[in-house]
Amino acid sequence: MIVGLGNPGRKYSHTRHNIGFMVIDSMCRDMGVKLESRRFHSKNAVVEKYGREVIILKPATYMNLSGISVKACAEYYHIESDHILVIHDDLDLPLGRIKVVTHGSAGGHRGIKSIIENLSETAFPRIKIGIGRPEQGEPIEEFVLTPFYATQTELLKKVIDFSIKACDLFLAEGIVTAMNHINSKKGNDMEGINECRV
Repeated sequence: MIVGLGNPGRKYSHTRHNIGFMVIDSMCRDMGVKLESRRFHSKNAVVEKYGREVIILKPATYMNLSGISVKACAEYYHIESDHILVIHDDLDLPLGRIKVVTHGSAGGHRGIKSIIENLSETAFPRIKIGIGRPEQGEPIEEFVLTPFYATQTELLKKVIDFSIKACDLFLAEGIVTAMNHINSKKGNDMEGINECRV
């Protein structure tokens, strides 16, 4: 399962906290897939990728209830936690930095906290996408719920494309390969991975 985290509704669609949704939306456009199912308190679809069925899911709950959706889908399809890849924003990484991890605490992220509470598990893979810290003195709560700065548009596009490559590596070769290829790259070095080794 590939899960992108965010808040539902047009109001939040281009905000920093919705970077997980942005990656899923771009991935679906590339694949010609529509998330038409509304099961599991989400928008989701089942696709075939690299010879296996993959559930692509965007929780329709608000961020702090994301785990309800993830748990419902995982239980229905009998998906183990190490086969659930969660894409989310990370304040502690600068924009342009992506980190793939196998497990960890919530680190203050309410969506991850909800998933941990619902799965009773911290060992699920994640793609942490840096959004950086406020540059104009905004409170954190306001910063994460507003769009990226206009000067960040081009880098944001690269980040989204690179995150999709990370998902492909996870599906094709596993989390360790994704970590090895992605975690050493940042900023303008993202062109270093143009295709997955599949």
